[in-house]
Amino acid sequence: MSAEPSDNKALEAATMRRVTWRLMPFLLAAYLAAYIDRANVGFAALQMNKAVGIDPKTFGLGAGIFFVGYFILEVPSNLCLERFGASKWIARIMLTWGVISGGFAFIGGPTSFLVLRFMLGAAEAGFFPGVILYLTYWYPANHRAKIVGIFMVAIPVAGLVGSPVAGSILYMDGLLGLGGWQWLFILEAAPAIVLGVLSLFWLTDGPSKANWLSVEQRNWLIARLTAERAVKSKVQHGSVWATMFNKYVLFMALIYSGAVGASTSLGLWMPQIVKAYGLTNFETGLVNSIPFGIAAVWMVLWGRSSDRSGERVWHNAIPLGWMVLAILGIAFSHSLWTSIPLLTLIAAGTYASKGPFWALSSEWLGSATAAAGLAQINALGNLSGFFFNYAIGWIRDATGSFTLALMPIAAVAAIGTVCVLVIGRNQPRTLPVSR
Repeated sequence: MSAEPSDNKALEAATMRRVTWRLMPFLLAAYLAAYIDRANVGFAALQMNKAVGIDPKTFGLGAGIFFVGYFILEVPSNLCLERFGASKWIARIMLTWGVISGGFAFIGGPTSFLVLRFMLGAAEAGFFPGVILYLTYWYPANHRAKIVGIFMVAIPVAGLVGSPVAGSILYMDGLLGLGGWQWLFILEAAPAIVLGVLSLFWLTDGPSKANWLSVEQRNWLIARLTAERAVKSKVQHGSVWATMFNKYVLFMALIYSGAVGASTSLGLWMPQIVKAYGLTNFETGLVNSIPFGIAAVWMVLWGRSSDRSGERVWHNAIPLGWMVLAILGIAFSHSLWTSIPLLTLIAAGTYASKGPFWALSSEWLGSATAAAGLAQINALGNLSGFFFNYAIGWIRDATGSFTLALMPIAAVAAIGTVCVLVIGRNQPRTLPVSR
């Protein structure tokens, strides 16, 4: 009798290892390409803004308008993924965003910049919540914080890898008559298009179709996920509209807004913050990568800690809390050497909270409400990116201060910290991962 639990643990470990090695490298590469294409405009701005006449206020509007298109199509896109299958729909998303991202090389002024930023957001809508939904098809609840953390590590890795690469590409200025910022958009759009085609052949829509799992592994995974879906969730079955306006969904969107505001602002504005200390483009790329590199490691470790302990609420609240304190500290920093540690704390806080956050959100949503609920949380949370980035551009233009422009993010993140502690105070622990 004692052998059975041991056998089940070995089967669970082998199955999850096989699923992870099959799916995660591809999904990680896809999200890395997506985030680089979303945020590379921050580095392009070092040359592009002057070349085509974009002022800080217009750049802030363009940085933010991405999230308007994203918001409008987020829920419909996730419902389409559930209907048509992950492989087809993720391919559609990646191909369209790759083409539009490359199109930025040919903008002629503020109007075309704003139009393409809106279209890029509309094209990418549904990718992130679609993958989070897709992961619930494959991973039991006690594996999700770590696996979401691994998936979302693409965000800080995009800053770690993308920053020095982008800084180097800018030195191609004048090659074949194109600006360095134009080469940046062209070269960094290509991976999304290639991966979009490959997703049609690599992604499997669910465990029942996974012929790369053994029969025993497939049956165990289907049984485990079916049993978890039978457990009563906080957000019960209802219409799409009822799910979208459920109180837990709206509260989670508010909590997510502070983290999204910080991460998008870092990606889009930090190159300009760092370069303001008198660095070259290449030096800016290297220094800009430091906070993202540290945040990438911390993100995975924090998600693993959440899964091993089964605790979600404090693993959300603590990183958000230290992020708020670091943003406030930026206001008193007047040198590169004090600003970089604070920016690192902001990056580590916003990214570390994401794995436990999406694990908690997927546990609160039943299988019938996950597609609409996850998309709505992400859509509303990312809509804050529009307001925050426009506010940063406006405040920066009016006052000349980047640090003052970050204060609205600190306020929303502080509210989110309190909210997750209040609404999650009775949240039971998830079954910890077996060690």
